[in-house]
Amino acid sequence: MIGRIAGRIDWRGADHVLIDVRGVGYIVHCSERTLAALPGVGGMAALYTDLLVREDLLQLFGFPTLVEKEWHRLLMSVQGVGARASLAILGALGPEGVSRAITLGDWHSITAAKGVGAKTAQRVVNELKDKAPAVMAMGTMAAAAPPEAGAEDVVIETAPALAPVAPPSPGAQAEALSALTNLGYGPGEAAGAVAQAAGEDARADTAALIRAALRLLAPKG
Repeated sequence: MIGRIAGRIDWRGADHVLIDVRGVGYIVHCSERTLAALPGVGGMAALYTDLLVREDLLQLFGFPTLVEKEWHRLLMSVQGVGARASLAILGALGPEGVSRAITLGDWHSITAAKGVGAKTAQRVVNELKDKAPAVMAMGTMAAAAPPEAGAEDVVIETAPALAPVAPPSPGAQAEALSALTNLGYGPGEAAGAVAQAAGEDARADTAALIRAALRLLAPKG
């Protein structure tokens, strides 16, 4: 499987870009959010990719981080969610928003994605809620590292399709989640508390997230 592409953008479409890698052009479909963050024609781009294989179709989908790529795979596993719906959800909420909505059971937020109705949104939350902590623990990367000047490559994945590759520096949410699970909290309740704390203060560092999450997890009354 093609796992990452880096090269020059030769064309920008409504839902895809054409990336030239040493003379070979790859059409990579992206969410609106990802497309908006990519440079214009002639600029260099690096995207993690997922290959959709069907009997009469091969399509590449591109993502700026491994976390977003993993969410795409999980969203595609839900009945009724195809590639277009998955990109719509990620484009509307971003990977952090998807993590927060699914962890907190907030299916209403998922309906903000174009073409995703209430029943589908509820199915997404119900089927993926237990998997959200593992994705959050992968950490986040602000953006894929840009390719070196003149460097163009296609990386072929040899690892199992669902084996996440952890980035070198986990984000504050991932560190807080790890700390809470080490304290004995279940992955689900810990992820929910961290997601809620992050939603209340998007700039909170690891320590602040842990304190806020502990307050939310403290017994009431």
